[in-house]
Amino acid sequence: MTGRKVFCTDPFFEAPRARLAGSADVEYWDGSERPPRAEVLRRIADKDALICLLTEKIDDELLAAGPRLSIVTNVAVGYDNIDLAACTRRKVAITNTPGVLDETTADLTWALLMAVARRVIEGDALARSGQWKGWNLNQLCGVDVWGKTLGILGFGRIGRAVARRAQGFGMRVIYNSPHRAATEVEHELSAEFLERDQVIAQADFLTLHVPLSAETRGMIGAAELAQMKRSAFLINAARGAVVQEASLIAALERGQIAGAALDVYEREPLIPDGLRRPNVVLLPHLGSASIETRTKMAMIAAENVIAFFDGRRPPTILNPEVL
Repeated sequence: MTGRKVFCTDPFFEAPRARLAGSADVEYWDGSERPPRAEVLRRIADKDALICLLTEKIDDELLAAGPRLSIVTNVAVGYDNIDLAACTRRKVAITNTPGVLDETTADLTWALLMAVARRVIEGDALARSGQWKGWNLNQLCGVDVWGKTLGILGFGRIGRAVARRAQGFGMRVIYNSPHRAATEVEHELSAEFLERDQVIAQADFLTLHVPLSAETRGMIGAAELAQMKRSAFLINAARGAVVQEASLIAALERGQIAGAALDVYEREPLIPDGLRRPNVVLLPHLGSASIETRTKMAMIAAENVIAFFDGRRPPTILNPEVL
């Protein structure tokens, strides 16, 4: 027994569980669904650390329910579920898991793009239905990806990884980001910086890779969707609230854009019926969901807790001023 208590809101993988075993007494949530809010509040009453997912809201209410909490580690790169100011005010260290999910999320972005372009989900459903009568010339025709224009909003690690893959498809890559990439990065990725409106208007495939913040919340709404080509597709593997879903549904109903491919939603896990359309690919937030990457994320979370308990600086701390 170490005397230091941790609650983890997930069953976790074997390797990080073993890593934590000698450093703390860890209580794991083992339910098949996410733990109810009331259960999380109850479980943290006597805990020194919390390991959580994006589904847990870390705010003043939770911090008050866990007066002994000294560190919260979020098993995600994003931390829009956390009131960082409230945690800092209460001297609670916050960490995340950046850097290990970039390539995996870029892979998933391309899976979305290819699936919506080539109508893969519809084709799979037809093949499984027992109703396929054989090949014909205009059956489930999608659109080419090769040689098209890929527009990227948000040119950080994931956005750049997506751009790198576009080179294999001979695509023109255009992007917009708060900070323009260095000339050598643009040259390496054959990427062209344009104003945001230009990226939106010129893209055949518009993909989003921005964090959720006050500036990006709802950044794709009716005006932006109206700027897109009628033949263009919207791909979102960033955060659901970056897109105004009501506006997207309206644009799809009017045929204002060709379709969309979504991994994230404005009010997860709620997916509006208006998005359940043949020209929309829907995934349940699988961006980083590979065994290798999710295990690495969990290990980073474990290492942050261990470092903190050992009196060392957690490797990915977001508010080092609390130390």
